[in-house]
Amino acid sequence: MEKKIVVILLTLISCFLFSQNKLPSISLQNLNGEKVAINSLDSNKNPIILSFWATWCMPCIKELSTINDVYEDWQDETNVELIAISVDDSRTLKRVKPMVNGKSWEYEVLLDQNQELKRAFNVITVPHTFIIYKNEIIYNHSGYTPGTEEELYDTLIKHTR
Repeated sequence: MEKKIVVILLTLISCFLFSQNKLPSISLQNLNGEKVAINSLDSNKNPIILSFWATWCMPCIKELSTINDVYEDWQDETNVELIAISVDDSRTLKRVKPMVNGKSWEYEVLLDQNQELKRAFNVITVPHTFIIYKNEIIYNHSGYTPGTEEELYDTLIKHTR
């Protein structure tokens, strides 16, 4: 009887842990107004960076601009895809597209207007960056200081080679 209880508990724990590794079933709009299902992002072959940011957040802009300078190299070396998740609300949302165009960021930019994805990832403040690879969060960092992008790059290299 005790073995059955242990087996049932292990099965339940495994199911719980597996479900936590899946991306949430949330759809966000991109800058063209198209819906993008977050759980359709495939991190099995290539890593995905999710960077939560806002137009009013200077560290966010510095981080994304710094990564943009080396992004093409990162893509060549690791096949990474960066998706910038704007958490701007209705007051600042209209600034997103002009800022992205002005900075010439080559990232996919999604709009988390209701901050649903932000809550799903337990993001308290921005910038907050995750690397997801093979359906696991392999990097989780809040804040930005110069040099943080090197830590991000080192994590990408470590897991993709």
